Amino acid sequence: MLDIKFIRENKELIALAAAKKHVAFNVEDLITLDDRRRTLMAAAEKARSEQNAASAGIASASTPEARTALIASMKTVKEEFEKAETELKEVMKTWQDLMLHVPNIPDMSVPEGDTDKDNKEIKVWGDKPAFSFEPKDHVDLMTSLKMVDFERGSKVHGFRGYYLTGDGARLCFAIWNYAMEFFADKKGFIPVIPPTIVRKLNLYGTAHLPGDVEDFYMTQDGDALAGTAEVPLMAMHSEETFDAAALPKQYLGFSPCYRREAGAHGKDVRGLIRVHEFYKFEQIVICEASHETSVKYHEEINRNTEEFIESLGIPYHTVLNCGGDLGLGQVKKYDIELWVPKEGTYREISSASYFHDFQCRRFNIRYKDAEGKLKYCHSLNCTAIPTPRILVSLVENFQQADGTIRLPAPLAKYFGKDTIA
Repeated sequence: MLDIKFIRENKELIALAAAKKHVAFNVEDLITLDDRRRTLMAAAEKARSEQNAASAGIASASTPEARTALIASMKTVKEEFEKAETELKEVMKTWQDLMLHVPNIPDMSVPEGDTDKDNKEIKVWGDKPAFSFEPKDHVDLMTSLKMVDFERGSKVHGFRGYYLTGDGARLCFAIWNYAMEFFADKKGFIPVIPPTIVRKLNLYGTAHLPGDVEDFYMTQDGDALAGTAEVPLMAMHSEETFDAAALPKQYLGFSPCYRREAGAHGKDVRGLIRVHEFYKFEQIVICEASHETSVKYHEEINRNTEEFIESLGIPYHTVLNCGGDLGLGQVKKYDIELWVPKEGTYREISSASYFHDFQCRRFNIRYKDAEGKLKYCHSLNCTAIPTPRILVSLVENFQQADGTIRLPAPLAKYFGKDTIA
């Protein structure tokens, strides 16, 4: 969420942001409504002051006649006050809704574009495997090695259902243990297992709502199953104020995640690319209100995930997301995509984003700077690693001619052997 004062002073910039993000938002409608809100607030305040003055006059009236006259005039003032308050409440509802739709300003380096097809490749790493045999895809590989059971998964869960079995489950545990070593022990992020049933209000805080409502599983009580640990980790510090010395906060969230994939029917339907429930490590940073600091941490957390992937030896490329592929609150975003040999393409494994104070304003997360001035914090997030999606590239890139899978050394350490057969 942006400050209304900033919006009024920079309405042309907001219009440009909406155009670059391909968001249908008319800033002039908000300005007009805000003018009406201000007028009604002034009218209500004036009526309230007149009502208070009339009440004081009634108490100090010198004669019954004077008191009666004041009571009669107070009735008119009360009616005007109630009318202004009623209209103000209705205007405030619409105003608050429009404020939730104001897009954040993308960084100047964000390229133009409408969809992820327009994202700009900025880095390529690793040598793609050259097989001397016809490679299999992850579904055939993992099924033959009894690492996954899609048939029974579909029977129990339905579309996109799966069971990870035997070495498939063990491989996930190896990845999780290595992720803890890499991101928590080596990079210093504090591990957190957060709640994943969250109040709907928190989805507005992270700016997943109002736009992505169809992608969330909702409970009978109106709560949501979080699609990422970003939501409960940001909400953890809502309505809190830090001393500047307590920043940055750097967390490594680990949680089950749930996504309906409502807009993905017919897309990536085979295997483990796009499933309804999965596990994910997420990097979260809450820092001081400095653009330079946000940029520094954005590069760092994205690089953390790149280093993790490199340590596993999986080829990848990194893309800079175009305006149309940014969320409402994101200033800038990188995606890391892993090479999938059988498809001959890259598939997303991680996104790294920064928001400036967009999320922290919504959550009211602030800090006191060196002069004691209150400021809203900045926030960032980046996928550390998701399972089972990483298994797709992992098993396909390291498959061998006899149908076995060779494991990278960091995973073999936790798996207990270097080959799945």
